[in-house]
Amino acid sequence: MLKLHFAPNSRAGRIVWLLEELELPYDLNRMDFHPRDLKSDEHRARHPLGRVPVLDDGDVSIYESGAIVEYILERHKKGGLKPAVDSPQFPDYLQWFHYCEGMVMPPMNTIVVHTILLPPERRDETVLGQAQRLLTRALAPVDETLADKDYLIGDFSAADIMLGHACFMSNRLGCVSDEMTHVKDYVRRIEARPAFQKAMAS
Repeated sequence: MLKLHFAPNSRAGRIVWLLEELELPYDLNRMDFHPRDLKSDEHRARHPLGRVPVLDDGDVSIYESGAIVEYILERHKKGGLKPAVDSPQFPDYLQWFHYCEGMVMPPMNTIVVHTILLPPERRDETVLGQAQRLLTRALAPVDETLADKDYLIGDFSAADIMLGHACFMSNRLGCVSDEMTHVKDYVRRIEARPAFQKAMAS
């Protein structure tokens, strides 16, 4: 059985969501988002930087959420939740799948550091402001592409697992402006999915 090493309020939520959408059986090792768990010798043996998620599948151990999503789709669902390579949707699928980590998550990570993780005396308002502006710019093309569709490529796909989760987190951090009505509606559609609700309750 698949085993997922997980901490709440992290990218690992994407993988729980994916497993729930695919109705795959899995075992969850729930850890606190705290150095006591994540930086332990036991977990560093799974991930050299003490991060989550990490997926165990028999003799295979793999980390990086995007890599885990692709691994599960290919090894366990024969490419489900993604268009065929020769589909007209495939280039857009690839773009939005990778846009998440390339464009949205870097400024979001900075925002989390300077609003939550660092003690108040070490937070930098200039760095925070730059990150917030970068995130707004990064989300603008997402808002535009969602103007005429419910999900990023039309049908729900693993690109929504990746980027949709990031949009949900951005919105929760108060970084999706009211003018981005399409992203706001998109987040509401995601939040209404039973698999997402179950994943967020993990």
